[in-house]
Amino acid sequence: MKILQINSSARSEASNSTRLAQQIVERLRTSAAASAVVVRDLALTPHPVLDENALQALFTPAENRSTEQAARVALDDALIAEIQAADAVVLGVPMYNFGVSAQLKNWIDAIARAQVTFRYTEKGPEGLLKGKKVYVALTRGGLYRDTPADSQVPYLKTILGFLGMTDVQFIYAEGLAMGPDAAQQAMASATTHIEAALVL
Repeated sequence: MKILQINSSARSEASNSTRLAQQIVERLRTSAAASAVVVRDLALTPHPVLDENALQALFTPAENRSTEQAARVALDDALIAEIQAADAVVLGVPMYNFGVSAQLKNWIDAIARAQVTFRYTEKGPEGLLKGKKVYVALTRGGLYRDTPADSQVPYLKTILGFLGMTDVQFIYAEGLAMGPDAAQQAMASATTHIEAALVL
């Protein structure tokens, strides 16, 4: 099994979402001891934003790209290759201002490429990253699960499904900013969920 772990917190390894993502990976490895793990920390190695120069590079035929354009596209190619090779994807996702981090959005923009990870057909869009199990560790300061204020889960379900990843399991740690007891309980509950419910 090939596992891809994406840490999207600006706090890198100090974040609760990264801690939970690591727990998920460890749990997966107990079920598949021969697994290989690739970890991409988007705080340690930030991916550039999708700006005008990046779009020009992407829409320029490969044989006509400048050296700078080819280098920019190669950055996205590396992320696409990682997720194409993965059997399981583990995302550490903190809530920032009711959404995902800029780091995670840049990663999503990089891996969402027409004719490579999705395509449009006469029946509509088709995701090309199929057959993968996705685990999402969500960490929030307040309590947002199943409320209108939770924009993360609908967004992630939509974009992951659009790319073909429809087998998604969410693990929640909420109330982390509501005092030490609440934070400890939230992390313990998430750990229990990981240990009890994580099944390949």
